Amino acid sequence: MGPVLSGQGTGRTEAVDRVLTVPNVLSLLRLLLVPLFGWLIVTRRDGAAVAVLAGSGFTDWLDGTIARRWGQVSRLGQLLDPLVDRLYILATLLGLTYRGVLPVWLLAVLVLRDVCIALTLPVLRRYGYAPLPVHYVGKAATFNLLCAFPLLLLGDGAGTAAELTGAVGWAFAWWGTVLYWYAGLLYLGQTVSLVRAARAEGDGPGAGADASGGNG
Repeated sequence: MGPVLSGQGTGRTEAVDRVLTVPNVLSLLRLLLVPLFGWLIVTRRDGAAVAVLAGSGFTDWLDGTIARRWGQVSRLGQLLDPLVDRLYILATLLGLTYRGVLPVWLLAVLVLRDVCIALTLPVLRRYGYAPLPVHYVGKAATFNLLCAFPLLLLGDGAGTAAELTGAVGWAFAWWGTVLYWYAGLLYLGQTVSLVRAARAEGDGPGAGADASGGNG
């Protein structure tokens, strides 16, 4: 979920600290379906897995729309949404790697990127910053990867249709992987800039201003 204008005519963008909101309930529902989604992939129930992923994508769009339209953006939602997206990506990577559809190196490349970003969180927290806002490149990367995986699932079979579907899926996977790492490098650059600025001001740890959102 992205930021919304909070209050009519204020022109300010901010998140609230409420937990029980409709978008958060939808995000929690997406989270609870991750284990089911992973089980469906491993057991080769590909049609059902694609249906769950499609439902998750629709729910993701719906909670963002509700949050923006009715001013229900929350700090929890800004952190939960990208986390759930990552868990769906990880579940798909593990399942397809287990089935031999994806190579182990692709799993390693994508997981390594998330590990690098996770290592920036304690650094940001030390200087008083919250996780950095989701960058549009990160959103594009996630979109490409979440489009790639159902196509790769459907392409895991014999026949011309499966081969074509798999080829399109790999195109999305390559673009998603490149954008995923590019977004990661942007986050790393932002982290370095914030730390340098805090040190230059001589304020030391705890000198940052909160940023809204979570890395995507």
